Amino acid sequence: MQHDLRVAVAQFEARDGDKAYNFGRIGALAIEARRQGAGFVLFHECSITGYTFLETLSREQILALAEPVPGPSTEQLTRLARDRGMTISAGLIERDDERLYNCQVVVTAEGLVARHRKIHEFISDHVECGGEHTVFDLDGARWGMLTCYDNNLPENVRVTAMLGAEIVLMPHVTGCLPSPMPGRGTVEASVWENRERDPVRCRQEFDGPKGRAWMLRWLPARAWENGVYALYANPIGVEGGTIKPGGSLILDPYGEILAECRALGDEVVVATLVAGKLELASGRSYIRARRPELYGKLVEPNPALGPGKRPEVYWKKVRR
Repeated sequence: MQHDLRVAVAQFEARDGDKAYNFGRIGALAIEARRQGAGFVLFHECSITGYTFLETLSREQILALAEPVPGPSTEQLTRLARDRGMTISAGLIERDDERLYNCQVVVTAEGLVARHRKIHEFISDHVECGGEHTVFDLDGARWGMLTCYDNNLPENVRVTAMLGAEIVLMPHVTGCLPSPMPGRGTVEASVWENRERDPVRCRQEFDGPKGRAWMLRWLPARAWENGVYALYANPIGVEGGTIKPGGSLILDPYGEILAECRALGDEVVVATLVAGKLELASGRSYIRARRPELYGKLVEPNPALGPGKRPEVYWKKVRR
């Protein structure tokens, strides 16, 4: 990083398939981020289209929702970026000929800067997995992008850091999922619907092992072990018939929280990324201390994968 950067992450309750409404929330929260001095704002995975509901759609229905990148939504994001005087990152379903991808884009006032096709996609058999890591240069810094489950695998963040990323964007749709792990599981819709009358109950559900406590078990480690800033964005409220806990946050290269969304509703938070922290971070020295000659096991073929077969995903298997 050549200089300090003021950045934001947002959370909002998106509507399934309602691009107009979702763009309205993206635009309003971008204004608030800019008011607080941010030059960049991150929104969650598939924040333009909605995400979890995709598992119920046919291929034809997803194709109707999808669009090329660049295309209409990236053009609309570009107009928002120009009007707000900032850079915006949001997600959608990309259509590339007949192929479909979960795509996170970054746009400035000049247009599309970068896109990331989710490497570990599983929401629908009609949506394919991307095949590469994403890094790009912007505003004097080297950035990377990894979407949701991409970040659960430590190798992806390590490779992105090794490609030079100093800031990693981590858009998610996660939390409050079925699980046999202690304390994990879903949140009843009534808890969210009653959040104004009983905010303590809702906050307890969101802060416990179903949400925040689980994310803080591993997400800060990704920033710390690689010496990178991490920007995490997650929706809040109803999402594809499930309840999501929000909790968007910004982590420094030591794994410390710089800013965090705590409202039980739409919110944006802002923090300053200090350039000088990067070289002091332990993760940078861990990368320099690697002994690749010992790591052959990491690049052996996955025996669970055959031609055209995608990796098994734990929570998807549990839900089924």
